[in-house]
Amino acid sequence: MTADQLKDIISAGLACEHITLEGDGRHWYATIVSAEFEGQRTLQRQRSVYATLGNRMQTDEVHALSMKTFTPAEWAAQAH
Repeated sequence: MTADQLKDIISAGLACEHITLEGDGRHWYATIVSAEFEGQRTLQRQRSVYATLGNRMQTDEVHALSMKTFTPAEWAAQAH
């Protein structure tokens, strides 16, 4: 799986304002900004992202995904 493919999958299931992905095709590191994260705790946000992947984690298409999730306001407050 490529970064663009993974980005498309996540974007198809979650309205994202920003996504960056780094990885080697199996282990991924993502930064995801979505208004859908408003009012959610970190675990809820991660579950929302994992839900976009469907069974791809179980079938090992995506072996590991580490992520940082932000609302647009949280992202704007970051020194990025």
